[in-house]
Amino acid sequence: MKAMYYEAFGGRPEIRTLPDPTPTSAGVVVKVEATGLCRSDWHGWQGHDPDISLPHVPGHELAGTVLATGKGVTRFKVGERVTVPFVSGCGHCHECRSGNQQICEEQFQPGFTHWGSFAEYVALDYADQNLVHLPDNVGFATAASLGCRFATSFRAVCDQAKVKGGEWVAVHGCGGVGLSAVMIAAALGAHPIAIDISDDKLAFARKMGAVAAINARDVGDVAEAVREITGGGAHASIDALGSRVTCFNSIKNLRRRGRHVQVGLMLGDEATPEIPMAQVIGHELEIYGSHGMQAWRYDAMLSMMAEGRLQPEKLIGREISLDEGVDALMAMDTATDLGISVITRF
Repeated sequence: MKAMYYEAFGGRPEIRTLPDPTPTSAGVVVKVEATGLCRSDWHGWQGHDPDISLPHVPGHELAGTVLATGKGVTRFKVGERVTVPFVSGCGHCHECRSGNQQICEEQFQPGFTHWGSFAEYVALDYADQNLVHLPDNVGFATAASLGCRFATSFRAVCDQAKVKGGEWVAVHGCGGVGLSAVMIAAALGAHPIAIDISDDKLAFARKMGAVAAINARDVGDVAEAVREITGGGAHASIDALGSRVTCFNSIKNLRRRGRHVQVGLMLGDEATPEIPMAQVIGHELEIYGSHGMQAWRYDAMLSMMAEGRLQPEKLIGREISLDEGVDALMAMDTATDLGISVITRF
């Protein structure tokens, strides 16, 4: 198979011809039709993720068709259209039995714990527990964009922050995660505020449903700017970027009994943010993490898509080739592209 491959963290990935994968007894091999580029892939390539062993094939947002199945797979057949959460549960640990596959104790993560989807084919384990049947009216590129950013934002906004109609929701960072959070919050009837340092991204966020936008470069105090717009602070706030600055601001801009959800990864130099703990205590703030979303929760997200309330396809910026994906991956920390880039040509 043709795949993106690297042997050293931070070194330029290559396009190589590698052996085709075979399914485990509980797994499948999927012919990749589309796979998204995500900042998490960049973190992995930089060596920030301890689960990655070299050499490695990245890629964790994917959609395609089942090419082969293991003898133990019962729910999926060759030729079926599928997608998969980027965190797949083992199915037998305590967290999986409680329905929390997104924090499985023995999780399978394509592109991290195993070789991923920047390739013509990818092997996925625990298929019956984790694969999602893809409706015919959802294109492969759209489905690939769900696997990490959109699904993670859906859980962060709906299940962790428990956003309700009429609430103010601050979204820090207008990359794929942030734009998804803006769209989802707006679909729930909330009032999302987009915060970024790019006017172009903020304008795009307004098109996705943001009722207000703050350029962090133009204000002296982001939290105070949010409080002014909302009349006291956000009910819920999402750090969709993952930096010490955005994490601090996301907590600081909450009103009393507000909820902060950390979605952006805090890795490398950003791993130890300052937290305004006196405010957390005195205002009874709630702080949550959000790490992917369970396969069984996809039905709710897909239903909102079928109703037209969510349109994640609007977040796709570019469709590119696997070869073009090398430079796109390496530039993710400085990219100014609007929307999500998806590899659709192999």
